[in-house]
Amino acid sequence: MEKFTVYSGTTVPLMNDNIDTDQILPKQFLKLIDKNGFGKYLMYAWRYSDHLYTENPDFIFNKEEYRGATILITGDNFGAGSSREHAAWALADYGFKVVIAGSFGDIHYNNELNNGMLPIVQPREVREKLAQLEPTDEVTVDLPNQKILTPIGDFGFDIDQEWKHKLINGLDDIGITLQYEDLIAQYERNRPAYWQE
Repeated sequence: MEKFTVYSGTTVPLMNDNIDTDQILPKQFLKLIDKNGFGKYLMYAWRYSDHLYTENPDFIFNKEEYRGATILITGDNFGAGSSREHAAWALADYGFKVVIAGSFGDIHYNNELNNGMLPIVQPREVREKLAQLEPTDEVTVDLPNQKILTPIGDFGFDIDQEWKHKLINGLDDIGITLQYEDLIAQYERNRPAYWQE
């Protein structure tokens, strides 16, 4: 997993509450098995006006000034619904590194973390301020110091310290296991011979 320490990017506001995983990534795209390529289908029903991928010009992701945004500002209960990890894959593949919401579906929150993204909980008044940022305003997310640094002020955030450690060091579950590679190898060498056949 790529390390996440200090990240700077621009924001896009999508302030709807209760955006569920089927809205993030509809069920018809779940048959894909590679993590790559899901970004095309993110918010499919809102981004496109037909099945030919004709962009809906009224949807904010399709507005030219927001196309490069990598920090999503959104409503309450983001990612509720099914446990599909594909929804987090779609957000990451589209280019989002940070999602700032009022709350998250529990499983989706962990899916974002497991895929190297940083989900941040902020109260509505903070998110409403962030939603007013200009599309060119740069926002910096400082994970070691747990700060969101913006042209309109700085905001602190909470995160589980184990997850913070994992993100800062770029460790997924496999990476954590590999930290003990020498001990695992030593254990294997010390196993009785009849177990090694």
